[in-house]
Amino acid sequence: MKGIKLTKPFLVGACTILAAVILITYAATAKSDGSVMGMGNGRGGAQTLISVKTQLLEKQTLHDYVIANGEVEAQNSVSVYPDTAGKIISTKVMLGTSVKKGDVIASIDPTSPGSYYKESPVYAPINGSIISSPLKNGTTVNTSTAIAVIGDIASLQITASIPERYVAVLKPGLKADITVEAYPGVTFTATVQYVSPVVDAASRTKEIILTFDKADSRINAGMFAKVKLYTQDYSNYAVMPSDSLVQNNGEYFAYVVKEDDTVEKRTVTLGSSVDGVVQITSGVEAGETVVIQGQTSLSDGAKIRDVNKKKTETSDEGQKQNK
Repeated sequence: MKGIKLTKPFLVGACTILAAVILITYAATAKSDGSVMGMGNGRGGAQTLISVKTQLLEKQTLHDYVIANGEVEAQNSVSVYPDTAGKIISTKVMLGTSVKKGDVIASIDPTSPGSYYKESPVYAPINGSIISSPLKNGTTVNTSTAIAVIGDIASLQITASIPERYVAVLKPGLKADITVEAYPGVTFTATVQYVSPVVDAASRTKEIILTFDKADSRINAGMFAKVKLYTQDYSNYAVMPSDSLVQNNGEYFAYVVKEDDTVEKRTVTLGSSVDGVVQITSGVEAGETVVIQGQTSLSDGAKIRDVNKKKTETSDEGQKQNK
């Protein structure tokens, strides 16, 4: 087989084609912001810019809490019992009726076959309102049958049951946010006034009683309440989103942004966590900026482009133009 003779025109054409390929490759890797995709971390050539979101670390107090169900009740309530057995022949009140001590709320006919007795009135023992539906006329009762319940609806409380695992942090004075289904999005504040000294053996819960910090006519006795009870505060440390950390072999790492827009990978120690936010007890400090999105694409010394910073600059330029 004869060899190929490399003529001058052939060499010129080959070099032209090779140059065109290099230019096309360069253009394909060039980014719109002027940076060029390169190999490595910048020590041996052009460095890749990785878009991330960052956050300035600040000290913040985390409020731990427990969610429980509760019931709104009158603080003072009394069940009303008749003095004699018989049949209810008249009821003077209904649910929500206001009564004063001594008012007649019902009448009992103690008559039995072969005998006749005078009607026996049932009196209200305290001032208040009827907070449970009174028994209907014709109902047969005895001296241990509650005809109605009277309570002071101007002073309401919430009774809630807290799981046993949280018993150690329960104490009077704890604050809580209360919500009721009737007013979605509205929060009422309350304070723990009483903690039961025993744990219920059946439910493995401990009962607490809270009172509202401020009276509100929208809240009624008998309402179902959702209780968000704040149990502990964690402070004195910077915090960051827990999902912005990188975990490897049981250790946690954060990427700290340096002045030259490169990142430094640091080992961090975690403290308490609430709702996806965690304390950083060592490794980074308040006042430093860390990467909170895009960290999985980073390595130590990587060059970044802060998306938040770019948006801020664009917004500032727009405001200047409008002026």
